[in-house]
Amino acid sequence: MTTEPPPSNLMLDLDALTAAVGERPDRQAAWHFIRAFARDWSRSPLTESDGCTPAELDAAQARLGLPLPAALREAHQLLGRRPDLTDNQDSLLAPQDIYLDADRGVLVFRVENQSCAYWGIRVTDLDQDDPPVVVRADLVRPTADDWAAWLGRVSVAFVEIVLSEALFADEDLMGWVTSDGDTGLPEDITGTFRLLPLPEYPISQQPGSRWYAHDEIILRDDHGTAMFRARTEAAFDRFDGEDEDDDEG
Repeated sequence: MTTEPPPSNLMLDLDALTAAVGERPDRQAAWHFIRAFARDWSRSPLTESDGCTPAELDAAQARLGLPLPAALREAHQLLGRRPDLTDNQDSLLAPQDIYLDADRGVLVFRVENQSCAYWGIRVTDLDQDDPPVVVRADLVRPTADDWAAWLGRVSVAFVEIVLSEALFADEDLMGWVTSDGDTGLPEDITGTFRLLPLPEYPISQQPGSRWYAHDEIILRDDHGTAMFRARTEAAFDRFDGEDEDDDEG
């Protein structure tokens, strides 16, 4: 088991992430984290042309007859035209495609790649600047209200979206880690990786998924299996090589 402290080379803005999810949450810190992540982990930094226009979002509001919360508007204006950050596995709906699940009173803004899950905001929460996000699985026998709490704020949900979509951004830089039976992640990971200050989620289904980082690696633990993504080939080789050594031992 490796006992060295977590390295400083995480390439993540942990100060911004902490501010975004803290007791006095700052959604601007969430956008700052996403900008830094795009700069360091994606094909290119975010630019003004990567966002949707206010006119597009105004048109969506007029079509729906419903307000779009400030955080949802800001997220689309920040990265609504960067599918490499939002659409590698699941899909962030463009403003013209956001729709209302009228039977359950939820505004849907994201869809799983095989339409097996949906993410949205309850209509009753649309008056909040940064409302909670709910999720629904495409069940065989849906109930009258099968939406469940996912994350407590839209801004935090977009941090999760960018991190999760990054896992699928480059097949050559991603992989899987299998848990050690019922004990969770292997000890060499729990002993060296840093737990990121994101809440476990879905918050309605604890225990939930958790995020870790270590030496240019991000890792999502889904309580059974974990998926990781390296920022560079060198980081992937370091991590993959450590796993091979462990297996040989």
